[in-house]
Amino acid sequence: MSNPVARRKLSPSSLAEEKALMKRRDFMAGLGLATALPAASRAQQTLPTIGFLSTRSPDEAATHTNAFRRGLEEMGYVENRNIKIEYRWAKGDYGSLPSFAAELVRHPLSLIVGAGDPAARAAKSATSAIPLVFLVGDDPVRAGLVTSMNRPGVATGVNFFTGDLGGKRLELICAMVPTAGVIGLLVNPRFGSEVVEQHRQAVANAAKSLGRELVVQAGTTDAELDAAFGVLGKAGVKALVVQNDPFFDSRRSQILALSSEHQLPGIFHIREFPADGGLMSYGASLSDTYRLLGVYAGKILHGAKPDNLPVLRPTKFELVINMKSAKAFGLAVPQSVLVASDELIE
Repeated sequence: MSNPVARRKLSPSSLAEEKALMKRRDFMAGLGLATALPAASRAQQTLPTIGFLSTRSPDEAATHTNAFRRGLEEMGYVENRNIKIEYRWAKGDYGSLPSFAAELVRHPLSLIVGAGDPAARAAKSATSAIPLVFLVGDDPVRAGLVTSMNRPGVATGVNFFTGDLGGKRLELICAMVPTAGVIGLLVNPRFGSEVVEQHRQAVANAAKSLGRELVVQAGTTDAELDAAFGVLGKAGVKALVVQNDPFFDSRRSQILALSSEHQLPGIFHIREFPADGGLMSYGASLSDTYRLLGVYAGKILHGAKPDNLPVLRPTKFELVINMKSAKAFGLAVPQSVLVASDELIE
C-alpha cells in the first residue's frame, strides 16, 4: 500500500527548478535586509540634533546636564530616542570655546545651547543662523546676546543674575562674620570683564554702605588661586565673597581647602560649595535653571521661535548654610540668618 505522505521524487529538471527558486527567495530576503539597514541608519541620522557647549567638565556638570535632559523630557524629547545631543566641554579653559563652537555649527544642528557666559558668547559669534538657547549671569542685552528681554531675537534662555547678587552675598557674609572689617572678593577676569566689573561694583557698594574695606584678588589658574589666598590672608581679610564662575566651580576642592587653611569663611553661589564643606551659598538653583533651559530647547524643537520666548529670570534664591563648617570657623549663626535660610547642612 502506498504512503500518501511519502515525499515525492523530483526529476533532475524539477530539482534544479526548486533550487533556483530557493536561491531567488534568499536573494530577495537579503535584498530586503540590505535596503532596511540603510533606512534605519538614515532614521538615526535624521534625529534633531542639539549642540551643547559648556564652560564646565562633564563630571562637574553631571547634575546640571541631567536637569537639562529632564526639561527636554518634559517637552517630549528623550536623548538617543528622538533627539541627539553633541556635547563640547571647555573644562574651565574658556580659550577653547570658539573652536568648539565652530566645530559644533558644522553639524546639522536644530539649535545650540550656550551653558555659561563665555560659552554663550562663543556660540553667538559662531552663528546667527542656528537658534541659540543660553544660560548666563550677565545682562544678556548688554552682552549683545539679545535685542531685548521680552523679544530677544534669534537667541533666548535663562539669565540667573550674577553681579546683582554680589551685594546681597556680602551682606550675608558680614552678618555671619560681624567682626570682619576687611572682606575679600575673589574674581576670574577670564569669565568676562563686564561681568567681573558688575560683580565687583555691587560688592564694593555693599561694603561701603556697611563700612567694610574690600580687597579684590584674581585667580585664573591653580597657581594664581594659591597666591590669591596668600595675599588675602596677609591683607587681614576675615571673610570672603567668591564670584560665580565655572572655573572656580571646577576648582571647588582647592578653594575650600584654601579657605580652611587660611581661616577665610566664604560665601558662594551654588549649594555644592557648602555641601562639600564651605560655609554658605546664596543664589538661584542651577539645577532648576538648567531644567528651564531644557524646556526652552524643547519648545524650539517643537517649532517655537526664540523671539517669542522671553528671557527667563529665576524668582527664587536659596540660602544654604553648613552648620558644621560654621562651628569649625568659630561662628555663631545669627537668628536672622537662620530664619532666612532654605537649608541647614548639619
